[in-house]
Amino acid sequence: MDNTFTEDTSTSKQHHPMSQRFRGYLPVVIDVETGGFNAATDALLEIAATTISMDDDGLLYPEHSYFYRIEPFEGANIEASALEFTGIKLDHPLRAAVKEDIALTEIFRGVRKSLKANGCKRAILVGHNSSFDLNFLNAAIVRTDAKRNPFHPFSSFDTATLAGLAYGQTVLAKACEAARIDFDQKEAHSARYDTEKTAELFCNIVNRWKEIGGWHGF
Repeated sequence: MDNTFTEDTSTSKQHHPMSQRFRGYLPVVIDVETGGFNAATDALLEIAATTISMDDDGLLYPEHSYFYRIEPFEGANIEASALEFTGIKLDHPLRAAVKEDIALTEIFRGVRKSLKANGCKRAILVGHNSSFDLNFLNAAIVRTDAKRNPFHPFSSFDTATLAGLAYGQTVLAKACEAARIDFDQKEAHSARYDTEKTAELFCNIVNRWKEIGGWHGF
């Protein structure tokens, strides 16, 4: 079943400059923390999303952020090395995790609101090594039979590639340093923190490209 979703923009702000920047796609930064590398078998443990918008000067900025800790799905594999790497403590009394379907429903609702506000037809995932995040997102969508998925099912923007072009760096922390974006290694590998820093990096690169004359649509 095709659960992809295209927002009806007939009554939305189609004149918004963002609607012209990426062929009607709205960039939404996603980061996930997981129990391993296999999207089909390994647990989704955290997910965060940051929507991107554009100001009156045609410059991008991070708009709204959403963050959820996730209860592992039944039968999910969780590697001890993954927990050690992320620092996630599944039994922490303040973890306050929710089921995958609840997190996706809330994130999708926020993304659809941003789609309408920006006059865009569909969201496109932005991630640092974006195929990883997109694979885990798509796997969760299938598991939960999520409805009205606003994201393109296979296209994405990869900030590791963009940062390699712009700054010669592919590691998120190094790319942020090159872009003069503050980055705290102690906060890294939290989906919320990495998403917000990836959003800053994406906006920085796209805005820099505009400022040197690389985009003439505004």
